[in-house]
Amino acid sequence: MIGRRGALGLLGGLAGSALMPSGLAARASAMPPRLRPGDTVGLVAPASAVTLPAELDRAVHWISGMGLVPKLASHVGDQHGYLAGTDADRAADLDTMFADAEVRAIFAVRGGWGGARILPLLDWATIRANPKLLIGYSDTTALHMAIAARAGFATLHGPNAASRWDHASWESLWRIAFAGTAPVLGGAVAEDAAGRPARSLVPGVARGRLLGGNLTILSTMMGTGWLPDFDGAVLFLEDINEEPYRIDRMLQQLQLAGVLDRLAGVVFGQCTRCSAGDADARTFTLDDVLGAHLAPLGIPVVTGFNSGHVRNQLCLPVNVPVELDASARTLRMLEPAVA
Repeated sequence: MIGRRGALGLLGGLAGSALMPSGLAARASAMPPRLRPGDTVGLVAPASAVTLPAELDRAVHWISGMGLVPKLASHVGDQHGYLAGTDADRAADLDTMFADAEVRAIFAVRGGWGGARILPLLDWATIRANPKLLIGYSDTTALHMAIAARAGFATLHGPNAASRWDHASWESLWRIAFAGTAPVLGGAVAEDAAGRPARSLVPGVARGRLLGGNLTILSTMMGTGWLPDFDGAVLFLEDINEEPYRIDRMLQQLQLAGVLDRLAGVVFGQCTRCSAGDADARTFTLDDVLGAHLAPLGIPVVTGFNSGHVRNQLCLPVNVPVELDASARTLRMLEPAVA
């Protein structure tokens, strides 16, 4: 079964852009370079401050263990209130890493809050001229979406440098960023944080650019002009510490903004600690909320995908054409993310 919005993407395959939905067509011609052992990669803190020395040490440990050479941004250890330095300094660090010919990719050390604050300060001409994989998640969603909108190349929604890099995380990074392949991600045996298999809320197959990330960050960016075109896209979402009514509110915001009705498919990943705080309160469950918002769309939908604030989260290629098979609970990349 092909989802009604995803079917259009199959008319001409990937060959003729005139027949492709906009969700498959809006990518830059230049692609980020693939990673090789011994490559230098930048470590930046575009959002919250790195307050614990062990956090930065852990980031260096993980990156070095990948066979890469970490290069710390000038302000990665700064603290300005709850931010990792001033907005101008955090933006300058990111600009410098994109401009540095020695740096092949850029990892966010951590998330938190603050990425959206630097978007107007970034040198977008330099970023567009120097495509590189930006790797991170949570608050890094703001940068992923802005790069998709303003620069058009692929980034990776995956663990931050100081996060755990378990087997599935590392393997998906290696296949996408090092080997430069277009793998199938997920599968029927994928489990959510409670150990339950990911489930097909609405079966079917859909194709489109993979866009999304943290639901809270995405919803706060509505109406700002920093989001890409979601027409024909496969949307993926995740979050943490949000009660069902808050998830309901944010999905309703996406609905009222016209985003949900333009999608080819939806992948809802993990929502860690997203149950009601009061066990005795009258409430809907998270599954109730997802079913109410996503099932009526009439497009393929998977929930419980292994993405988000969980161990072994998969690296997902942002702004890359994918095929969602909701019955198999898989995302198949339709082209590589790197050159």
